Amino acid sequence: MNTLQPEPGPGTDVRELFLTYLDYYRSSIADTVAGLSEEQLRDYRLPSGWSPIELVKHLVHMERRWLVWGVAGAAVTDPWGESADERWTVRPDESIDDLLAQLRAGGAGTRRIIGNRALSASSATGGRFPKGKQAPPSVAAVLFHVLQEYARHAGHLDIARELIDAGQRTRSSSTE
Repeated sequence: MNTLQPEPGPGTDVRELFLTYLDYYRSSIADTVAGLSEEQLRDYRLPSGWSPIELVKHLVHMERRWLVWGVAGAAVTDPWGESADERWTVRPDESIDDLLAQLRAGGAGTRRIIGNRALSASSATGGRFPKGKQAPPSVAAVLFHVLQEYARHAGHLDIARELIDAGQRTRSSSTE
């Protein structure tokens, strides 16, 4: 896990600050799952009942749901990425490489969507935010939400990785 967290600089470009930290967290997620076996990626380590690969899939859909479906208001098939009765389900044919590629593509998409939009602009209505209900959140509010979602789940994934690595050390020292 070699990704260095960006240091806040003297700049005042809040958009670039959001996007830089989102890039950092995507990279951190990829670093955290690097080297895990298929079994470790799909094993449940925490009482909350999700596996590392399921968490990565959740992040793919979370960013798409908030930025593509939300801010841009674009049509999104399966925005939640899960069935009605099971959350974060990963099919056997879905791989970590494919999900990480989707995560990186989602980041590139976020940069395109945010583009030159004013952070104070409202998100689109009709997608994630239905017309006629409450006013949709600002672009800045959505970016803040997505950033905190990444930060929170990166921490969860760090803990899961520590437990996986500790289990590996325990098993290898008990067989010596």
